[in-house]
Amino acid sequence: MIRDKYLDIKKLIKNKKILRLFLVVARHGGILRFVGGAVRDALMNIEGADLDLATDLSPDELVEACNEEGINTVAIGIKYGTVGVIIDDTLLEVTSLRKDIKTDGRHAEVEFTDNWETDASRRDLTINAVYADEKGNVFDYYNGIEDLEKGVVRFIGSADKRIKEDYLRILRFFRFYSIFGKGSPDKKALKACIENREGLKKLPMERIREELFKLLMTSKAVETIKIMLENNILSYVMPDCQYVENLDFLKKLFSGRILPSKSLLYFFILYQPDEILADNLATRLRFSKKEKQKFVKWATIKTSIEELTNPLSLKHLAYEHGKDFCLEKLLLVTAKNKEEIPDFWNVYANIEKTEVPEFPIRGKDLLDKVTKSEQIGKLLQYYENLWKESDFTLSKDDLLSLKYSKVSGE
Repeated sequence: MIRDKYLDIKKLIKNKKILRLFLVVARHGGILRFVGGAVRDALMNIEGADLDLATDLSPDELVEACNEEGINTVAIGIKYGTVGVIIDDTLLEVTSLRKDIKTDGRHAEVEFTDNWETDASRRDLTINAVYADEKGNVFDYYNGIEDLEKGVVRFIGSADKRIKEDYLRILRFFRFYSIFGKGSPDKKALKACIENREGLKKLPMERIREELFKLLMTSKAVETIKIMLENNILSYVMPDCQYVENLDFLKKLFSGRILPSKSLLYFFILYQPDEILADNLATRLRFSKKEKQKFVKWATIKTSIEELTNPLSLKHLAYEHGKDFCLEKLLLVTAKNKEEIPDFWNVYANIEKTEVPEFPIRGKDLLDKVTKSEQIGKLLQYYENLWKESDFTLSKDDLLSLKYSKVSGE
């Protein structure tokens, strides 16, 4: 259960000033430990998640201890036992040990405790219930380290009970399986996910979207989504996607390269939506206004590989919609066709370094050509159209040399 000096603390923290908080808590009769994702990731030698800490002090005791030591705190989730502690401009979330008194599948009513194993027992997965102190001693109450080493992702205790405490744990199970799992999913965990899948309907769509998008960024996303589809997990919250193989094609194309952080784009690939479905999906998953606009735009504006590989048409696309849009459409079209275009990576690089033309005229340049200020907008539009028709070759002087009568149509 306890592994002495098992973890190199440098893998957990980069700023040693954070360790001051351990001394403060100890001076006030408490214990402080790192917990959860950061510990799990450090054990696996991967870039860590955000730091979370746990203490056997109550929230009030922690705040009092910090105040006496001149450390600022902020209220983050006092009701649930979480206090924000600011050390060297770094905000740390410190949560008091808890046990669940009552749960409804979304929220929990908690009571504070000083028992570390009790606190561990309320967490979802064994791999997320590992603690470490500032000396690198690791406290593992449910064999999370062994599960990590074997690639086993399983719930603590009764999988059915853990899921009923918060149905989002169904999606979390699949996400962590996609990251750490080896072989087939744990049978008890999968069975409990299937039996409780209808509970996903109780969750806010924002929480579902966040988990799905995190899953899409994992290395085994395609394999995991297939398992979810086979067991009708996703159908309880959205239409089943039909284009998993298209996403698989794109991910394999990027094998060995840094994948772009575009979960929204990967989600689009899974559905290949037309404009109506894109709008419906964006509304259903409650995308932000900016996300929805981008998502629907991908579906609305049809772009071919030929346009993206032709320097002149690419320049027009980049001017109208931006260089990022062109890169995204290259990925979307490639995934849709499931066919790598010749010299793909050079095409990708060419789009990245494409210089977007800049319209050379501003409103102030036209003041002597109009009698009313409201005419400037129409005149700008006319000049811009001429400039685009010239394939961006007309200079500012070329455009301004045009007579007003010609521009105004008089």
